[in-house]
Amino acid sequence: MTHHTEGSVEGFDAARERLAGALTLGALVIAFAMANSPLYEAYWFIHHTPVSVQIGDFGINKPLIAWINEGLLVFFFLLVGLEIKREMLEGRLAGRRQFTLPALAALGGMVVPAAIYLLINGDDPVAVRGWAIPMATDIVLALAALSLLRGRVPESLFIFLAALAVFDDVGAILVIALFYPETIHIPALMAAVVGVAALVALNRYKVVATAPYVLAGVFLWAALLNSGLHATLAGVVVALVVPLHGKRKDISCSPLREMERGLRPWVVLGIVPVFAFFNAGIALPELSTDILLTPLTFGVVLGLFLGKQVGIFGMTWLAVRLGISRLPEGVSWMHVYGVALLAGIGFTMSLFITSLAFADADLLAAARFAIIIGSLISAAVWLLVLRSAATPVRKPGGA
Repeated sequence: MTHHTEGSVEGFDAARERLAGALTLGALVIAFAMANSPLYEAYWFIHHTPVSVQIGDFGINKPLIAWINEGLLVFFFLLVGLEIKREMLEGRLAGRRQFTLPALAALGGMVVPAAIYLLINGDDPVAVRGWAIPMATDIVLALAALSLLRGRVPESLFIFLAALAVFDDVGAILVIALFYPETIHIPALMAAVVGVAALVALNRYKVVATAPYVLAGVFLWAALLNSGLHATLAGVVVALVVPLHGKRKDISCSPLREMERGLRPWVVLGIVPVFAFFNAGIALPELSTDILLTPLTFGVVLGLFLGKQVGIFGMTWLAVRLGISRLPEGVSWMHVYGVALLAGIGFTMSLFITSLAFADADLLAAARFAIIIGSLISAAVWLLVLRSAATPVRKPGGA
């Protein structure tokens, strides 16, 4: 997620970006530590605390983990959708030449990991549901890691990784919408259609105040929550209808940018670390050898570590070789390989897809453990590769 323009993006600077990565990583470590300490009972008590909201005859009663994964994460998807729309309309993805290379690289980075997983687990009707787990990249951690080398790698490498991440997010959203729905409930689905129609009407009548979009979005979220489609998709729908410009095409009067700037600190400094904390508590005593040494585990680890490398680097090489695209200015093939490794960090979205794919506790534990292992291996090898390729970048006119 979230992208650079000479060191900052929509008011979110590199220092905060590194802080976001540190908070997310810290949340993962704390969750893992609590799940494997005397605080285990406290962790799971917080995890499963029931939370209810009642308005008249309508009520929602779910454990806290469900509110995090189906409620709080809506804002993550909203931010992703806003970024995608802005980049497509007037950002780094506006125009064919701008988006061809990162789009193809992202496609390779999704298809190859999924293919590796299916090759290993294709004959298991239960494990096969996890095919999308190694497709996703945790862009908060990936960009935070790359920002540690700011000044030693070209700025165009950040742009390439950020643009690649946009298409990775698009792919994850489509996969969740198309392949992980539950039983469809028609009345709730019709209510969701009404919510979408209301949002479209707001856009058509050029409403620039963000509050009406939020209210219609809450209605849509509640409808989707009961429809069988995943409720987080409400965030994407809201993002697609929020106008980039008001009646005047003025960057200072942009509902989309206003919403994006307001959301980003809350999402990357709060929501993503909270999500990581609630989804990374893996108790090692529950992980027997029979659970760990399974095709599912190998499929996720190899998909993240090997699949991302082969898919991103291979598709980028092919696109350049065929003359479809060319490497960004100052970016070497070693840089591209480093980014391909970095994309193997799959924590947040991979954990989210895991929660959609499996209900069995053993499968959930095995998949989450595999995500951690695959991501850690990718990050460790990236440190060796990209740090060795990093050299101080001379600025134009500098010494």
